[in-house]
Amino acid sequence: MTASLDVTLAALADPHRRATVDLLRRGPRRAGELAQAAGLSAPAMSRHLRALRLAGLVEETHPPFDARVRIYALRAAPMAELKAWAEAAEGLWSDQLLALKAHVEDDSA
Repeated sequence: MTASLDVTLAALADPHRRATVDLLRRGPRRAGELAQAAGLSAPAMSRHLRALRLAGLVEETHPPFDARVRIYALRAAPMAELKAWAEAAEGLWSDQLLALKAHVEDDSA
C-alpha cells in the first residue's frame, strides 16, 4: 500500500467527507452548496473540504467573475488508485476462496 493510498483512506474515514465525495460525483459545486446539501455549517464544511483537498481528493477553482467563490471538484487519480487496490484485494480473496473450495472438494472425495 502506498502512502498516498493511506492518506486517501484516512480522509475517507469520516462519514461527512464520504458524503461530500458522493455529492461531488454528480459534478463540481460551490462550498456553500455542499454545506447546505450535507446539512453542515459553512465552517464545518470548510474543514472537511480542506482535509479532502490536502489528501488530493478534490481540487478548488475560482470562477473568473468572482475570486471569492470556491468551486470544488473531484480528482480522478486518488480514486483510481483506491479502486485498483480494492480490486487487487478482491482478487486475493477470490483466490483464497477458490483454494478453500478445491481443498474441501478434495477432502470429500
